Amino acid sequence: MANYSQKQLSELMNQFIVYGDYVVAVPFGSGHVNDTFQVTFDQGGIRLHYTLQRVNRNVFSDPVKVMENVDKITAHILDRIRRDRQEQQKRTLRLLRTSKNMPYVFDKNGDLWRAYVFVERARAYDVLEDSAQAYRMATAFGEFQNQLVDFPCNTLHETIPDFHNTPKRIEQLEEAIKLDPKGRAKSVAREIDFVMSRKCEAGYLIKLYNEGAIPERITHNDTKSSNILFDDLTGEGVCILDLDTVMPGLAIHDFGDMVRSATTSAEEDEMDLDKVEMRFDMYEALHRGYLLGTGDILVEAERECLAESGRLITLETGCRFLTDYINGDVYFKIRRPNHNLDRARNQFKLVTSIESQMDAMKSLLIRG
Repeated sequence: MANYSQKQLSELMNQFIVYGDYVVAVPFGSGHVNDTFQVTFDQGGIRLHYTLQRVNRNVFSDPVKVMENVDKITAHILDRIRRDRQEQQKRTLRLLRTSKNMPYVFDKNGDLWRAYVFVERARAYDVLEDSAQAYRMATAFGEFQNQLVDFPCNTLHETIPDFHNTPKRIEQLEEAIKLDPKGRAKSVAREIDFVMSRKCEAGYLIKLYNEGAIPERITHNDTKSSNILFDDLTGEGVCILDLDTVMPGLAIHDFGDMVRSATTSAEEDEMDLDKVEMRFDMYEALHRGYLLGTGDILVEAERECLAESGRLITLETGCRFLTDYINGDVYFKIRRPNHNLDRARNQFKLVTSIESQMDAMKSLLIRG
């Protein structure tokens, strides 16, 4: 995370309409992309918290379009929550606004910053603790898609083109291998072979979409366990985070990323690959929760692809980590040498574990 002084952070926060006095800002969260701070304000002796975040323009080339999407989505979900009395326990991110009614400001370097009301008495998990959490997570992400089923896809920007286009991600890997800017490609031949041996299968979901078998929906596109807040009291999934990649996409990609992040027995960068496997009980809980949360919006072809989506999104994510490693670690934040390579190897081990349990995963649909 870049270094920012308290003076800089205070000046940014004070451009938003916030009552009280700035106290302090501290780094917050474990995200790979944006710089995030928890900010404390004093309002008449009561400490209030906000989230201040810099949008990474190396990842999002047009952060204003990102914010236009986030603004529309949060307003729509808030309206749905207010109209549905049964959903009063649910929350959504609430953007702070400036005196000019803008949901963001720019700093002197041209970086875009936004601020949210901090969601209190709730927490996120990098690794879920049990299948009950997996069930609640999947239910919440399914409900998120359900809340947006009536939102017109053509009103949102595609903030990262081809974000979950697995064949395109493999093409990017091939381009990185060809250019090899850091001379790393030769040392990861085994990992490259792992991806290329599955290249022919990588376009399966995109093919179904192009054939009209599965529809385009508004999707989150980064449904990992750290992007949902669980209520400290009830344990329910109450708020979806990191809306920067919300855009038109495939619902089953969202489910696949949940499989990738929530069924694993280890953290995403665990170097001891013997610890990495897909926990079937977690998958079964995700399967049940997601079908509950989405209700009747999924078509049959989407349901039939749930197991396959987990395998392909995990492969895609490993491919992205490997590509970034070869390119010199320019996209994902790293905290040690070879961090992205460790992440890639971790994901590929998870792919192998998913593949070994594919028949059992698919049987859940048959059993109902």
